[in-house]
Amino acid sequence: MADTRLSAEKSENRRTWRLWAGLVLVPIALVILLSLGTWQVNRLHWKETLLTDIQQRSTAAPVDVAELERLIAAGEPIDYRHATASGEYVHDKERHFLATFEGQSGFYLYTPLQLADGRYLFVNRGFVPYDRKDPASRPESLIAGEQTVTGLARAELQEKPSSLVPDNDERANIFYWKDRARMAASVDLPEDRVLPFFLDADSSPVAGGLPKGGVTQIDLPNNHLQYAITWYGLAVALVAVTIAGLIKRRS
Repeated sequence: MADTRLSAEKSENRRTWRLWAGLVLVPIALVILLSLGTWQVNRLHWKETLLTDIQQRSTAAPVDVAELERLIAAGEPIDYRHATASGEYVHDKERHFLATFEGQSGFYLYTPLQLADGRYLFVNRGFVPYDRKDPASRPESLIAGEQTVTGLARAELQEKPSSLVPDNDERANIFYWKDRARMAASVDLPEDRVLPFFLDADSSPVAGGLPKGGVTQIDLPNNHLQYAITWYGLAVALVAVTIAGLIKRRS
């Protein structure tokens, strides 16, 4: 009889301990889940604002190089801003960025455009297939004289985007990430004479069809609503399970 009573007391103590543990842990878990859901809602608003801003920048009337420099100096974003520049291409300093386009492997051609003031702007002229990397295989692409290029401005990267990205192979002229400083140095262009951004040319037709412009992809995933629903849903489920447990304990 004493053993039965002792066993019942131990069982009751365990239930009581679990109850108090739940009263402490469940609110903490609920706060965490609700905080994560709210954070995702805030991220959703931020991403929607960013996408709207990018859409406005990319479709507005094109600005010139001087305006891009003014925006940078003012701390304003220039990424994906519709822009234009004029100058002459320096084809013998062309740099090649490994890429795929429309399911085909090849390169984006980053060619310095020498401006009227003697400075340079690296222009992503577009895509060429892998077997057309050598400029000699596409002489029609080496257009001479002053050119006016319209497209989207792109901010320079301050560092390699990921440790998984290979190091640039300057000797083979194959770049895996857009290191503007090294692109310039590898062709003996003084860094202070190279503008601190890029210009991605639009899809305007070019002689011979190469390079193919308009390669810029504006693809910023926006899954924050889905994530918010998930965190809030887990919070609701936690409350439901807790209430069900309390009802079962009382019954």
